[in-house]
Amino acid sequence: MRESGTAINGPFQTRYGRFVIEVLRGQAQVDFLPSALTGGVFSVALFAAGWEFGLYGLIGTAVGTGTARLLGVDQDRITTGLEGFNACLVAVGCAVFLGAAHLSTALLALAGSAAVTVLTAAAARILATWELPTFTLPFCVTASAMTIAAPGFQRVWHQDAGPAALSRPAAGPTALTFTDLWHAFFANIGQIFFMPQWHVGLIFLLGIFLACRRAGVLACVGSAVGILTAWALGAPAEQVAEGTMGYNAVLVAMALCGVFLAADGWSLAYAVVGAAAATALSPALAAVFAPSGGHTFTWPFVLVSLVFLVAAPAFPRLRRVTG
Repeated sequence: MRESGTAINGPFQTRYGRFVIEVLRGQAQVDFLPSALTGGVFSVALFAAGWEFGLYGLIGTAVGTGTARLLGVDQDRITTGLEGFNACLVAVGCAVFLGAAHLSTALLALAGSAAVTVLTAAAARILATWELPTFTLPFCVTASAMTIAAPGFQRVWHQDAGPAALSRPAAGPTALTFTDLWHAFFANIGQIFFMPQWHVGLIFLLGIFLACRRAGVLACVGSAVGILTAWALGAPAEQVAEGTMGYNAVLVAMALCGVFLAADGWSLAYAVVGAAAATALSPALAAVFAPSGGHTFTWPFVLVSLVFLVAAPAFPRLRRVTG
């Protein structure tokens, strides 16, 4: 989600080699990292969760990147993977929430991965007025529309019951065991790609550290803040351990300290507050989307990060990253 001047070198100078690099960078940009190596590790993580998720991730990113090429999007955006990460999330989200084994899911994933490129361009033009990034807003809009609409089509929805549900008060034990804590710590990172397995989250975290140690540390900080905030507010331990309460906090912490705001003590504190806010906002958005059968996806991250970036110029101690 952040541009970089990283060049493509060596054997990947060929046309197809460059495209492979762009696709891998697109996967890594889900966590703001324009690194093909990290994208490769992320792909390994998705395949570790299930071969279908790895395949959907790669194909979705490739379709999004290819669509951007066909439409003549600025080459710098394509090269750094900025045209692939929303498509990656759309495709993997389809696989997770609609069932990867169905032909209709595969077709929707392909269509959504292409369509999100258009939505990315529209969002970028609108938000550029305030010098704001799109984050995963195009993905959130596309995925929300698709999952909310899916039950209305018999060839798309393959479950017996509809997904709509009324919001209910949180229930279940809130005390976190040591196992809950370390499962949640890694699952928070895996859930950015909808993967709840702690070992998959660990692979994702290793990929982040390979690209940037600071980004890895901030991902850890965001995960810890998400866990602490969810526990302090009394979230059910099961939800915390699955990572559904903390993954938005990971993204917010990374975005607000080092990616869009210069990394220092002030932006770190700002990012911690933002990560806590995203965690607290998650159940609210879950309740909003529940009656229509939608999911929160990364809406808390998008909304909190945009608000905090809009507010940042009012605080002289915070500095925007330029270039």
